[in-house]
Amino acid sequence: MHLIIDGYGADSQKLQDERLIHQFLDEYPTRIGMTKISQPFILRYVGVKPQDWGVSGFVLIAESHISIHTFPDRGYVNIDIFSCKLFDAERATHELQTMLGLSLAKTHLIERGLEYPTEMEAASKVVQGERDMLTATPRRRGGNGKR
Repeated sequence: MHLIIDGYGADSQKLQDERLIHQFLDEYPTRIGMTKISQPFILRYVGVKPQDWGVSGFVLIAESHISIHTFPDRGYVNIDIFSCKLFDAERATHELQTMLGLSLAKTHLIERGLEYPTEMEAASKVVQGERDMLTATPRRRGGNGKR
């Protein structure tokens, strides 16, 4: 699962609060049943345009990662929660709306790794399907132009 949140109308003070962003990245993996495998990395960024400044951060989890990029002057935030383990995306969106004071959250939920089975029976079916495709496809021989 890859939950992408574009948040609008956020509380500017919360978006620039490095401690709040660090706390979110430090504690949220456990709240959604994930395994944190790194300490959160937080960086305050100042862009060429004055309104492009903000706080960015990420944390690696055994299941993938969580990242956040804030734009306090715009009241805008990008959040990604990418995980090979299922989690409640609606609940996560609601919790983040509340935490950051978002007036609007547009979300996209992408299913990734669909052909990466986690059970042996499913893996066997994928492998057999690949083998069937290979044997059904005529092979071309090179060299003399004959097929």
